[in-house]
Amino acid sequence: MPPVKLTDDELSAVFTAAQPIPVARRDQFLQDVAKMLRGVEVGPGSVHRAIAEAQRAHFDPPQLAVGAPTGHGKYR
Repeated sequence: MPPVKLTDDELSAVFTAAQPIPVARRDQFLQDVAKMLRGVEVGPGSVHRAIAEAQRAHFDPPQLAVGAPTGHGKYR
């Protein structure tokens, strides 16, 4: 596969988006972003869409207990 050419800002956005992904799944996340960017005009919008779609597939949000006090914020 030929590499995808990204600007410094676009590459930074991809790596920043990869941080909350579990380490074991980051490589696949990055590969998925690259696959989504192949064959499209690469720009800030297409990079954002690829990141968002890949995050939906790879990010598992933390499970918070329902009704448990968090101790943060004005309304506890």
